Amino acid sequence: MNSLTRAWLTWWHGRKFAVLGRHCNFPVPDLWVEGDVRLGDRCRFRNNTSLRARPGGRIIFETRSGCSWGCLLDARVEIRVGRFSGIAEYSILMDHLPMAGGRDGAWQDMPERVAPIYIGENCLVGSNCFVGPGVTMGDSSVLAPHSVLLESTGPSEVWAGIPARKIGHRTENVPEARLKEFQELVAAQGFRQVRYEEDQEWRLEP
Repeated sequence: MNSLTRAWLTWWHGRKFAVLGRHCNFPVPDLWVEGDVRLGDRCRFRNNTSLRARPGGRIIFETRSGCSWGCLLDARVEIRVGRFSGIAEYSILMDHLPMAGGRDGAWQDMPERVAPIYIGENCLVGSNCFVGPGVTMGDSSVLAPHSVLLESTGPSEVWAGIPARKIGHRTENVPEARLKEFQELVAAQGFRQVRYEEDQEWRLEP
């Protein structure tokens, strides 16, 4: 795909958003956007992503967040993805689910649980995951691939499984050998600074 085609596709899809931040990038053939979907700066989406905000609902991606291939976000109230957070391929986030347990009749007639989803800053939702209504992922937390998350996570926690449970923490009880390896890498490489100063302060307000 040449640069002209990439620029045209990004412009074409950009017209679908209720709010479009600066320097967003989605040079893909298929990107479905419905309803009130808002983007901060430098958001990115891969092909076959679907973002559906139903009447009265909204989806918000803050600065430098985005989705990989084939993701689906479906909001009746709100799904918010924090800064520097990513959703890996083929994951689904839905803030509404039928409450089918212990009831007779068609699933279409079941009452629904509806509650917002908040993905914190610097989070990762692994590939082929499902995140349900009412979930808040604490900043810097990780959901392992092929997991179903129906509870909220704390900051920097690692969750996995069906249903997902806490299996670790990113900074607590780290083996000495791994800490030493990390410290040597930091000493040798340092931390890369954010290239754009405005990204460090900017946040999309409600």
